[in-house]
Amino acid sequence: MSTDQTTPTIVLVHGAFADSASWNGVIELLRGQGHSVVAAANPLRGLDSDAAYIASVIDDVNRPCVLVGHSYGGSVITVAAAGKTAVRALVYIAAFIPDAGESALQLTDKFPGSTLGPATRAAAYPLADGGEGTELYIRQEEFHQQFAADVSAAVAEAMAITQRPVALPALQEPAAATAWRAVPVFALLTTDDKNIPIEAQRFMAERAGAHTVEVTASHAVAVSNPGAVGDLIARAIQG
Repeated sequence: MSTDQTTPTIVLVHGAFADSASWNGVIELLRGQGHSVVAAANPLRGLDSDAAYIASVIDDVNRPCVLVGHSYGGSVITVAAAGKTAVRALVYIAAFIPDAGESALQLTDKFPGSTLGPATRAAAYPLADGGEGTELYIRQEEFHQQFAADVSAAVAEAMAITQRPVALPALQEPAAATAWRAVPVFALLTTDDKNIPIEAQRFMAERAGAHTVEVTASHAVAVSNPGAVGDLIARAIQG
């Protein structure tokens, strides 16, 4: 691991229906290249609160960093990095790149092609104020084809079992800030994505002026093709 305080630490932020272990293949590659890596546990409870948590991770790293967001994690890093001078670049992996005032659900619905809605189920969970919230899971029997079609059945089954649900408001909350206007942006787009349609990914990446790479992959590209993900992150570090 690099101890050079001028070399950015890579902060990985997973999205909905996943956890930090989804980055394991990418982490192995990056650490093999000598990079310092932190895989943050995205709370998946609400965009503002999730972004505030990731902002605290950036502060704790206390050195230059490159933020990498997968899926909904892209929305989170967009808000979390706002005003953070330590952030050298933003890397979006099959991710949302919202403008201010846009939510993940709005961007998903902007173009046809997503089959995520019918593949999810809702569950109730208790709120701190005594009320009840709604969170979403991908049905385990549909997870492989919906989220990770190019991953082995055994790995996809484990991912389905260990998936972390996302609170519905997290997908509905509009982005309050847009960090991609101030730092270099890199985007890996997945042409076989059933969660975020490829046309939506292209629209967001072009609007953000991202350095873009397209790969034939499912939404779970960090698992199925960690090399492509690692290569783009390395490119972002190099500037």
